[in-house]
Amino acid sequence: MANTYTQIYIHYVFVVQRRDNLIKGSFREELQKYITGIIKNHGHLCFTIYSMPDHTHILVGLNPNQSISDLARDIKANSSKWINEKKFLRSKFN
Repeated sequence: MANTYTQIYIHYVFVVQRRDNLIKGSFREELQKYITGIIKNHGHLCFTIYSMPDHTHILVGLNPNQSISDLARDIKANSSKWINEKKFLRSKFN
């Protein structure tokens, strides 16, 4: 629709299963860049992202063409798969 403007900010917090300290400093920055790429590829803006050892905070400017839950699902699934494929951990990352 013409002359329509949306401004939606979403703060996601993703927690590692059982709050284990699995996000290591050795791959934290690379993970943050990967997640930022997922967000940008879906047409959203990533204002800030920071990963702690047991959780990640992300502030997103959401494009209304995708639901909040669909973006969360895509971030969680793709980043977990990426961590497991890169074999940063001995056990499976969830």
